Amino acid sequence: MVSNPLPAIARVVAQQRWVMRGAGVVLPAEKFLRRVTGGRYGVLDLSGLPSIQVTVRGRKTGLPRSTSLLYVPDGADFLLIGSNWGKQAHPAWSANLRAATEATARVGSAEFPVSVTEVTGVERKAAWDQAVEFWPGYEMEHELAGGREFRIFRLSRLG
Repeated sequence: MVSNPLPAIARVVAQQRWVMRGAGVVLPAEKFLRRVTGGRYGVLDLSGLPSIQVTVRGRKTGLPRSTSLLYVPDGADFLLIGSNWGKQAHPAWSANLRAATEATARVGSAEFPVSVTEVTGVERKAAWDQAVEFWPGYEMEHELAGGREFRIFRLSRLG
């Protein structure tokens, strides 16, 4: 059986600083792919990387807000890292998740409710180490963000 070489290539490419300027291309491509596949696939999926689409109510509007993210597998749970492509500001989705206790997640064609927990304190260091081991580019993004402490969330399936 031949394994997919794309995840290994993506991990190497993602550690290049110029990639962080690619959000302007990747994000529209992600929206397009999600639209034409009925939400099932995005750019990360095509790269062979774990992708999750999270829908949570906006903290100000109450309207559902969806975003597609790389996730770090954590047993049956999903870790999300608010790196925001190495920008100085936290991503908007992280503020909405911070205000929520539940959300809806979609991985491939499976859609399910999840609980949302921000990872803090002693547990945060272990989660960060796990995330960097899985996706080494987070270290570079942390540096680019001026050392901003990225928000980390754990999503756990409900039911």
